Amino acid sequence: MMTEVDIDRIIEMAWEDRTPFEAIEIQFGLSEAQVIELMRKNLKRKSFLLWRERVNSGVSQKHLMKRNPEIDRFKCTMQRQISLNKISKR
Repeated sequence: MMTEVDIDRIIEMAWEDRTPFEAIEIQFGLSEAQVIELMRKNLKRKSFLLWRERVNSGVSQKHLMKRNPEIDRFKCTMQRQISLNKISKR
């Protein structure tokens, strides 16, 4: 069973354009369909529709097959470490 912290982190990862669904599956064991269902249940309808539109627009890099092959990581090298969904201090 997922905790609120896990759900919050999955939603955060799903909103990030450069975090592919495969990264969420590796970390949390959820398929793309399960992530979509989680987003549908936890977001307001309009927010969910905006997210789906963005994921399918081509702007997002959510699908590894559509991703630029030069991108070989899940996060920006400048992104700070995230621990329990809080940005840790350096």
